Amino acid sequence: MITRKTLVVALMASAALSACSTMSKVGSLNPFHSRAREHRAEKARNEANRVPLVSIDDQIKVSDALKGVGFQIAPATPMASWPLPGGTPQSSVQNVAAAPDFQVAWRRPIGDKSTRQRHVTAPPILADGRLYVMDGEADVSAHDAKTGARIWRRNVAPRSRHRGLAWGGGVAFADGRVYVSSGFREVVALDAADGKMLWRTATDAPLHAAPTVNAGRVYVEDVNDELLAFDAKDGSQVWTYQALTEPARMLGATSPAVDNETLVASFASGELVALRAANGAELWNVPLSRVTRTNALSEIRDIVGRPIIAGTVVIAASHSDTMSAVDLRTGSQLWSLPISAITSPWASGDVVYVADLSGRVICISIDSGQIYWIRDLNAGISPKKRIYWTSPVMAGDRLILASNTGQALALDPKTGKTLKSLKLGSDALIGPIAADGMVYFVTDKAELVAIR
Repeated sequence: MITRKTLVVALMASAALSACSTMSKVGSLNPFHSRAREHRAEKARNEANRVPLVSIDDQIKVSDALKGVGFQIAPATPMASWPLPGGTPQSSVQNVAAAPDFQVAWRRPIGDKSTRQRHVTAPPILADGRLYVMDGEADVSAHDAKTGARIWRRNVAPRSRHRGLAWGGGVAFADGRVYVSSGFREVVALDAADGKMLWRTATDAPLHAAPTVNAGRVYVEDVNDELLAFDAKDGSQVWTYQALTEPARMLGATSPAVDNETLVASFASGELVALRAANGAELWNVPLSRVTRTNALSEIRDIVGRPIIAGTVVIAASHSDTMSAVDLRTGSQLWSLPISAITSPWASGDVVYVADLSGRVICISIDSGQIYWIRDLNAGISPKKRIYWTSPVMAGDRLILASNTGQALALDPKTGKTLKSLKLGSDALIGPIAADGMVYFVTDKAELVAIR
């Protein structure tokens, strides 16, 4: 069985290998292999003679043409709710007026933490003054957004469940209902007022990602790379779309984005696909993958982070060294960069930000794909102690993200410089949300942390 420890080790190997530019470097960064002393000596002797296996064009660097050139970010705007995993159906929020002090306001336990057999994977959501969260044992709970006080709690796992054999999923809110997907192969609708079960529909495979709800439909992906659409009223299945199945995949999964009647989904096969939201008919299909001889783990093509729709541009990043911008209407690829990420991009104004597997936060021009700045948050840290960073959000004109060491940072979006730092008290593997004047994290210990 795959465990949380397996996930962390896999991510360590992935980050170490994807950060390499030479064959010698691969050997030195591999956490599963310790060289003998003579091999280290030989490596040192050959240090000056190494030849990069990644071409100059494939290296991520700041554009000479953009040095000293300014760019615009969207103004900070109040946002009363965050009802979906990405905030809006498009998973594109821009800049939220929230958490000006950047201090912990409160912490509240929400249930069972991540262990070797269960995993907290659900981003929090906020609607009508309440936060909705899910722990590692499929317990969904509602909390007061101002104080964190619990209002109700309901376990959505079926009675026939086998503990330890299912995990993951997430929550979404629409029209007074909380929609829940789970690793127990079910989609469930709850009354947001009291947690009462309204309907439940079984699926053929586990669901490790949160659903997206829009225009009366619930969309969710299963671990077999099948996208499912359900009627939000009664849970009846509307249509399905089968992407290429991929045996090599990450443990996580992603939620689709929707703009009007176009739905954009990504899969473990590295496919970025646009579909008609009404019937699942494919509009275009763009592969975001690149297998290289320098990185065996690049064969994992998974797009784990949510794709975002910024105006008429779709932006997504894969584990397989590809981040691309695609025209929403035609599927034409506008630009592509050799960036490996399992996080969601964040667009604001003229730029898009991403936190990659090696711990770099990268600021990119949406129009050209050229890079304004790069901030290596793991600079000076041994690859064997690699730190992983969540998807960023922009709140109060700051880029906010956290790490698996429990550290949260607020960065200057124009330069990447650290403005503030604080301790969450636990590992953070899930990206934050920003709404109702606050920023919220769910930690690996199943704690809900509010930042004022």
